[in-house]
Amino acid sequence: MLYYALVFFVIALIAAVLGFGGIAIAAAGIAKILFFIFLVLFIISLIAHVGRRV
Repeated sequence: MLYYALVFFVIALIAAVLGFGGIAIAAAGIAKILFFIFLVLFIISLIAHVGRRV
């Protein structure tokens, strides 16, 4: 999932450089959403792992 966030971020950067504002904004928004989903799942995974240890 983090891979997809990075891919959409790169697409957003390329689109912004080429002047496609709408595409850049959409790709950046998707990248941001995927990053936060990854972050939440990572934190849940850490908490579950620590909970199983104890």
